[in-house]
Amino acid sequence: MQTYLKKNDLNKIEISKITKKLPDLKNIKESKAMVISKWLSEWISEDLESGKIDENNLLPTKAEFAYLLGVSIGTIQNALRYLEDKGYVESKQCIGTLIKSCNAEPAMRKLTSKRENAVEEIKKYIKYTNIEAGKNLPSSRVIAESIGCSSNTTRLALEYLCSIGILTHKFKNSKETGWELKTNEFAVNDESSNKTLVEKVQNEIKEYISKNLKVGDKIPAHAEFSRELRVSIKTIHDALKILMDENILLPRRGRYGTTVIKMPNEMDVEQRYETSIFASAQDTAFYYYEKTQNNIKKMIAENYSVGMKLPSIIELSKQLDLSPNTIRKAFQNLAKEGYLVFSRGRYGGTFVIDIPATEEQAFKWLAVNPQYTETYKN
Repeated sequence: MQTYLKKNDLNKIEISKITKKLPDLKNIKESKAMVISKWLSEWISEDLESGKIDENNLLPTKAEFAYLLGVSIGTIQNALRYLEDKGYVESKQCIGTLIKSCNAEPAMRKLTSKRENAVEEIKKYIKYTNIEAGKNLPSSRVIAESIGCSSNTTRLALEYLCSIGILTHKFKNSKETGWELKTNEFAVNDESSNKTLVEKVQNEIKEYISKNLKVGDKIPAHAEFSRELRVSIKTIHDALKILMDENILLPRRGRYGTTVIKMPNEMDVEQRYETSIFASAQDTAFYYYEKTQNNIKKMIAENYSVGMKLPSIIELSKQLDLSPNTIRKAFQNLAKEGYLVFSRGRYGGTFVIDIPATEEQAFKWLAVNPQYTETYKN
């Protein structure tokens, strides 16, 4: 079962407790980030073995490391990326960077980064241009143009390939360029493009649906998928959104949940009557704001004239018993429609520039029990 860590429950390693000799960053033949990552990996391994630090201890902040080593926070960030690739640490949003055992499986699969995609593209470039071991690679700028990545991302990818023994540096100091292929004995992902984590999860959910569900069944909750597939709820949400766009799933609010309306391997959607009178969950928020907009339109038409100033968002939220965010979004939509204008400053506010019509609009139902749909056919 997935463990949810709380920052207050974790022990943070004090920067002053790191007793390992600091790395020499002056006379080096590789980037500072690479040297720092090697220093950090040695320190973590030694102190884990001696019991000075434990798994899930929080590392000092990037700013603390940057001050200690006299480098930029960006350099520390790059060093931690190498460490995370090798399994020494794991980044947790809103928590920090945690010490991990090198053989421990990460609790959450992480998104494929631009650098990771660049690593795969450089491998393909080496293979398909038939560069032999011991030969020099073109400059990072030439490689970047060939693989369609930025120069900085390409350089980081080349540094990573050096760290795992595929490339070696050909320069005397870190400011000079030059890369040599050390070995071409490595695997290449021959897919046309590297799939993001969202795409991978999307396919895994499709496989789950094909094996376990049928048309009309409700899928598991986001949190359940998150635990099972070891990804964030946000990743599950994004993957399900793609399946909704492909008409495989239909989102519905409340206890009806998200249901299967087409099997992944089928071409056509089985038309169900309730779907024709049922608004999807992604539309219901729009309908909610639209209803709020209509109430504000009616209020403007009945009580205001062009040039008059509306109450503030806070005042109107109290008056209509709605959240300030709902009022703000409704105001923004009405401004786009040309009814309101915003002005800043001491005498600023929200002003009426046109009087809206107040016709009632029909809305789809937000919840329909399928067993009652036959009643409404007639």
